[in-house]
Amino acid sequence: MNAHNIIYVTDGYMRIQIVNDQGQEVFNDVLQEQQLVVVPQNFAVVKQAGEQGSKWISFRTNDNAIMNTLAGRTSVMRALPVDVLANAYQLSREDAQKLKYNRQESVLFMPGSSYTGSRGAM
Repeated sequence: MNAHNIIYVTDGYMRIQIVNDQGQEVFNDVLQEQQLVVVPQNFAVVKQAGEQGSKWISFRTNDNAIMNTLAGRTSVMRALPVDVLANAYQLSREDAQKLKYNRQESVLFMPGSSYTGSRGAM
């Protein structure tokens, strides 16, 4: 959060979405092997490996970088009350409960996006 993040794909490919601090999408594309992207500080990023998986390395521009996770047992979602999640995402209380407790990882890509999953897509 308080550092820029440089993500370099070493093997395979991955889809990456980046949003700014206002929630506006600034990047939504596929990174192939030997490509990189710079995520500015305070921007959120979601990565999804390709069908054959993906390997990457990541560098932060601050030795004391702070990072917050959105999914999983140490996530922001887990810390929020169910009613807050239900209201914020306009979910039923039951769906908000599932979002909060039933995910080891989360898929945050929007339906209807142009990603096809083919290795050559860019």
